[in-house]
Amino acid sequence: MFGISFSELLLVGLVALLVLGPERLPGAARTAGLWIGRLKRSFNAIKQEVEREIGADEIRRQLHNEHILSMEEEAKKILAPLQDAVKPLTPTEPPAPVEPASPAPVSLSKTASDPAPQPAAPHDPTLPPRAP
Repeated sequence: MFGISFSELLLVGLVALLVLGPERLPGAARTAGLWIGRLKRSFNAIKQEVEREIGADEIRRQLHNEHILSMEEEAKKILAPLQDAVKPLTPTEPPAPVEPASPAPVSLSKTASDPAPQPAAPHDPTLPPRAP
């Protein structure tokens, strides 16, 4: 894991033997082993928790995507009858072009033979008669 060879471990052991002495070395090795075991268990627990969280995030993402897809399908089911009702109302062929009517010739001079313009609406009997 750290790239420590056997010779390096042997050197660390000899230094520990010289520093701690033969009476305290077994207790120190046991304590070091316990601490290393605790660290490994802690790292494994953290690793499992992170993997669980990543898995939970992935599951949440999948559920969210499935929820969105189901909402889209629901919307399509609701809108399908409306779209079917709208289709017959839309024209299938373009309307035929309408030719503009040619305007009647307009005379600008007013003569006595031209009749007076007639009112567009009929006369209301409750009103007084109109002057010509």
